[in-house]
Amino acid sequence: MIENNVINYTLENGLQVILKPIHTAPVVSHWIWYRVGARNEFPGKTGISHWVEHMMFKGTPTFPKGSIMLEINRNGGVLNGFTGHDYTAYYEVLPTDHLDLAMRIESDRMANSLIDPDEVASERNVIISEREGGENNPDWALYEEVNATAFRAHPYGHMVIGWKEDLHNITRDDLYEHYKMYYGPHNAVLVIAGDIEEAKVRQRIDELFGVIPAGPKPPLVSIIEPPQRSERRVLLKQPGTTAYFQVAYHGCEGSHADAFPLMVLQSIFSGASLGGGIPTHRSARLYRALVETGIATSAGAHHQFTIDPSAFHFFGTIRDGRTLAEFEAVINSEIERLHQELVSEKELAKIRKQTRAQFAYTIERISNHAQWLGLMEMLGDWRRFDNIVANISAVTVEDVQRVAQKYLQPTNCTVGWFQPTGS
Repeated sequence: MIENNVINYTLENGLQVILKPIHTAPVVSHWIWYRVGARNEFPGKTGISHWVEHMMFKGTPTFPKGSIMLEINRNGGVLNGFTGHDYTAYYEVLPTDHLDLAMRIESDRMANSLIDPDEVASERNVIISEREGGENNPDWALYEEVNATAFRAHPYGHMVIGWKEDLHNITRDDLYEHYKMYYGPHNAVLVIAGDIEEAKVRQRIDELFGVIPAGPKPPLVSIIEPPQRSERRVLLKQPGTTAYFQVAYHGCEGSHADAFPLMVLQSIFSGASLGGGIPTHRSARLYRALVETGIATSAGAHHQFTIDPSAFHFFGTIRDGRTLAEFEAVINSEIERLHQELVSEKELAKIRKQTRAQFAYTIERISNHAQWLGLMEMLGDWRRFDNIVANISAVTVEDVQRVAQKYLQPTNCTVGWFQPTGS
């Protein structure tokens, strides 16, 4: 099937393939997305998806440890991988004539990653050290406490890296079983954008990926977060010199009709920032109300598209000599202002203009086409990629006020204060 110059089809083993020919430069961007992340983890096994992501860099019989990065770099490319709550992704960006290398690497580690016991033991120490580094960062530690308090049932309540106790106890067999369950063609989407010839690429996909057998069907994530009925508060005290504020309001899933109005609401508070676009926060409400007045050194809001209902966050760093109570009072005042007053058409038009400019900037890079197509497919449908700007432009001032009144309510929030105790 071809829609908007995008080829979309599925192999017999379940691998979904999305191809987008772009002939502006002799470059290709190759992504493999797996429908697995922290959302798919259970108590006692948190952090296992992030750990498996690391292990898939540790080699196969064909590509021993260290050779994947070496081969990509030697052929003029870059690569990386990452794990989120809703997905895991690996990508390579290469000159067109080396696309086959990326395809051979990803098909091989999809089928033949070793998950070597010695490497598991070594990586355990690496990941625990990474987590401990986060624990020593007050902003990170506060975010973890706020999320864990806001989400009592759903896996969005734990960080992608997992709880330290689980990292000590996860075994090599746990990792291998997770790998075989989730990291096969039956649970993956292959996205290739760039200077490609469709017939040749499809043939090679059949040869390399089509022969990999489908794995077991992953269990569905059916956990629903119970409605929050009262305000929750977190007070975190530990060594430090700076106070931090965060608050999380339960929101909606990315496929919900309110998702784009919430995205615009974030831009009203914090400035439009879409897919790597240049932040425009200096003209946004929180910057003017908190940074320009000297209460904070930074302030913003954050909302992202997710498979299940996630949270709308406010955050900030308190300026020395000012208080968390002052910061929180301004946040509440700005929320109440939106509850009572419609955003002006002029302010909304500015957000639309910023978003259009940032989206145009974003898709100048071939790799971002592949990334956005894959991300939208992970969250429901790759076709939404072509409608992002249109959906934002369709949001009205009444929509912005409606979602502010619906979600930004005291009984729906978890407030977090970090109070430093000195070094």
